[in-house]
This record gives sequence, structure tokens and C-alpha cells, in this order.
Amino acid sequence: MSKLTLSLFSALLVGAMAISQDLPTDYLPADFHKERRDAVRKKLPPNTAVVLFANAERNRANDVDYIYHQDPNFYYLTGYKEPNAVLVIFSEEQTDASGNSFDEIFYVQERNARAEQWTGKRLGVEGVKNQLGFTMVYNGSEFEKFPLDFTSFDNVSFVDFQNDYRDKPGSADLFDLVKTFKVKANYPADYNPVRNDLYERIATTTPDKADELSEMVERYMERYPELQGDELLNDFIEANNQEIRDEIKNKILVVQRSSNLDSSILPKVMAELRQDKTPEEMKLLKKAIEISAVGQIEVMKAMHPNMSETEIQGVHEYVYKRYGAEYEGYPSIVGGGHNGCILHYIENNKTKVGDDLVLMDLGAEYHGYTADVTRTIPANGKFSPEQKAIYDIVYNAQEAGIAASVVGASFRDPHQASLEVVTKGLMDLGIIKDAKEARVYFPHGTSHYLGLDVHDAGTYQALKANQVITVEPGIYIPENSDCDEKWWGIAVRIEDDIMITENGPINLSGMAPRKSEEIEEVMKQPSPLDSFQLPKLD
Repeated sequence: MSKLTLSLFSALLVGAMAISQDLPTDYLPADFHKERRDAVRKKLPPNTAVVLFANAERNRANDVDYIYHQDPNFYYLTGYKEPNAVLVIFSEEQTDASGNSFDEIFYVQERNARAEQWTGKRLGVEGVKNQLGFTMVYNGSEFEKFPLDFTSFDNVSFVDFQNDYRDKPGSADLFDLVKTFKVKANYPADYNPVRNDLYERIATTTPDKADELSEMVERYMERYPELQGDELLNDFIEANNQEIRDEIKNKILVVQRSSNLDSSILPKVMAELRQDKTPEEMKLLKKAIEISAVGQIEVMKAMHPNMSETEIQGVHEYVYKRYGAEYEGYPSIVGGGHNGCILHYIENNKTKVGDDLVLMDLGAEYHGYTADVTRTIPANGKFSPEQKAIYDIVYNAQEAGIAASVVGASFRDPHQASLEVVTKGLMDLGIIKDAKEARVYFPHGTSHYLGLDVHDAGTYQALKANQVITVEPGIYIPENSDCDEKWWGIAVRIEDDIMITENGPINLSGMAPRKSEEIEEVMKQPSPLDSFQLPKLD
């Protein structure tokens, strides 16, 4: 069967099954995930096995779990949305005892009629074969018995475990799968993924980057106390010439050769792949972004001073659900007045926003892909002179950041362009006297990748076409700041999702008004919610 025929058959099969179950028909097709696995395989060193686990189920309280969400890397490579699964990818074809060849194995959650009555239908082995296009599929319980010798590979690459999963009743849950892997791979009790990554950096760095790396290693050791007793890392920091550093590098190479376990190869491969969006991905990501932009518009029309932050959040998220977005990409941020100065404010419990600015940082997740759109608007529909002065600085800073988002630019260029505008604007208003003080009121970066994660995987190198980044400058002036009191409590962030193209940046969320005058005009429009009244409750 040709690749084109297989692709069409896969799409038709998934579409037919979705229609029969009255489900969405625009999920990523099985051949997309297969192509991504093939792309991973091409980037692996020879004689490498990749082991990737599904996300853990996490408990909310008592016998209630959080809504399950698949690990983005796992979903990217499989399309599988269930827990308790493990994917093994090999850089070259393997042969079993019967002479059958294979280059991947998928162990999945077993069908169970009683469990499915409570928590929903599972794909099982046959469902994964038919719907997701895998050939070699087993129940998770067979992982332990399968004759797979991980010690025979030069590299066994994985994303290290976060130890945030429980051992649930029964067999072949995530706890059991990880335990089996550790036995099969001779996983040492003292394995540390951060140390492994630092060793890899030291082993591969060039002399001209050694001083910079030394500073980074020192920062990591401060952040992770368990690394502070590591002799090789301490020696690298204290080394004062390249000869000593080369000696340490050779010692690290010896340590690396003593084990084939590696937790740095796979994250790098996934970052390289996921930062560049395929046409199939762009279709879903654009939809998530447009849904989020519509949410911002509808809230502009519905906003009034008596609304609570929670109600504002609810309007946004209703729009998401109306369009079929399954989740929010991250906890919704709705900060009125001073609350907007808290960068990741998610309590959203202020009962009346009054005449304050309301900073709304929200994003719909549509079929796994997440938007990230922020607007800041006056609750009463009209910017005060002080609010407008700060808002317009941020708008101009964002315009500069977007203009800098071009192919070949460094990832930091949009931030530098935005920071220059913010700095000049704050100085012109007399809020700061020294350019260095701008970081007090603009304390975060301006851009990150966007995709399956809101802060998506990527290399953070020079920008390339078909990447999507955010541009999100902001100014936050908390109460009691060292400036005129009239500026206190003003917080503004404007964030848009920008597609990098050979012909310049495209603002995918541009339908949501950004200019202060445009926002005020939209806020004059009637809202369908104006006549929506609920009975009063005690």
C-alpha cells in the first residue's frame, strides 16, 4: 500500500469511526503520528532505544482524580489519549525469535469491561492497531515478560520520571510499567537527570563556551542541593584553565560510558521537532488561537464594573466550549487592578472589578494545541489618562517585538525590541530614572514557543519559518512602588501568537482588538449576555 493510499485510508477510517460515535472528525490522522515517530528515528544515534511513558493519572482529592491529560510528547508520537502505556522506538529494525522485524513496540492499557463502565471505553490492542496504525501492540501486562534486553543498546533514551504517580490496585499501571523498565534497564537508584544533562553539556561544550557553562552549572547546583556534593561538577566550576577542564571532561566521558542510560537525547530531539509546526498542526493551532481571540472579543462586549473575575473567566471558557475546545491550555488568569501585577494570578476571586483595568491571559486548547492570548481592558469601557499612557507604551512595545519576529532573528530579538520601547516610555513618564530600573516593572521575557504546551518545546535558537511564538510585553506597577501614586495598581500585558514566515510575521490572534481606541469601540457593542439573568441566591 502506498504512503498516500495509507494516509487516505487512515483519514477515512478515523473519520468514519468519529461520525459513528458523533465525535469530532478533525483530529490529527494516524499517519501524522507515524511520520513524527519516523522523524524521531532519523535523529537518534545508532543502536538507540527510546522509551516514553504516558502521563500519570493525578489525584485531586479522596477518590476523585484530575481530568486526565496526555503527555504532549506521547500524544505527538502516538495520538493515544489514555494512561498506563509505554512506547518503545528503535533507531534500527529489530528481529524477534521468530524472525519478525519491527522498529517500535506499543504497550497499552488493557480492555476491562467493569472499568470502562465507570470511566469510558478503552482502545485496547485492536483499537490501537485499527485507529492509530500501530502494528506491534501488546497489553501493558506483557511488558515485563517481553524479551527486550535494554543492556544491548548503546543508548537507552527516556524522559526521566517525576515520581508524581501512585501505585494503583491491579497490574500494569504506570507504577508497574516504570518499575519494570528500571529492572530491565539496570536503572541505578542514584540516577539524576539534571546531573546527566550537565555532564552531557560539559562533555560536548567548546572551550569558548566553557566560562558561560561554568556559570550555568553553578546556578544549577544552587537550585538542586543534591548536586552540591558532586565532585566532577565542583571541579569544573573551580577549574581555572582549559587543561584542567579537559581532564574533567575525560573523566565525565568515562562515567558516561559506564552506563547506556540517557535522559538528554530524547528531550533535545523532541524540542527540534516540535518547534517547527507541520500544516496539520497549524490548522489545529490556528483554530485554538482564533477561539481564544473570539473569547476576548465577547468579554469586551460583556464587561461591566459589577462583574467578578470569576464571571469574566466563565465567559471566556464558555466561548471555548461552544467551539468544541476540550480544555484551557493553562489556568485562566483574570486580574483586576492590582491583581494584574501578579504574573500568574489564578485565584480570580475579586467580586467586582470596578473601574480597574482587567488583565486577561487565557488560551483555549483545541485537540491538544494551545493558544495564549492576553488583552487588558478597562472594566468601565474607557481608559483613564494614566491607564492609556501605560497601555499605549505596551502596545508600541509589542508592535516593535512583532516586527522583530522574523526568520533568522535570535529568539531574544523580540524581547530586546520590546524592552527598549518600555524603557523609553517609563523614563518619559518619569516612572524610572535609570534604564536598568525598567526590569522592575517589566520582569519577564517576551516570547516562548507555542504548540502542544503553552510554553512549548523548542531549541530557542534563531527563528525559522513555521514556528509560532508569543510576543507579550507588559508593565506592572504594584501599590507602594517607587513612583507617583497615580500609577499604582496599573498592570498591562498584551500578548499575541505570531507565526514566523519567510514573508514576515503573521499575527494569528489579531482579530482581537489591541489598540486602546479599538478596544473602547468594541466595548460599546451589545453582548448576548446583557439579557442573561439568573435568580438571586442567598
